[in-house]
Amino acid sequence: MRICRKCLLEEMDEEAVYADLRRYIEQIPDEERTEEAVYRERLEQCKMCDQLLSGMCRVCGCYVELRAAVRVRACPLVHPRW
Repeated sequence: MRICRKCLLEEMDEEAVYADLRRYIEQIPDEERTEEAVYRERLEQCKMCDQLLSGMCRVCGCYVELRAAVRVRACPLVHPRW
């Protein structure tokens, strides 16, 4: 997936971005992907965080659904939520 870092949100097709993100996550090898229950818990923690904005982490700029899907990734906060 190639993400244009120069586009404004208003210029993006949200459905296409989400579909690309889902496809990217589905292509993560099983041995590298977070187990579904852990993935869901990570997302719940992100949803409670005041740094979440439009599906992105304001600390690191990542799409939280992608970061949470990779087993070795962690929350970027100084005191991580997960």
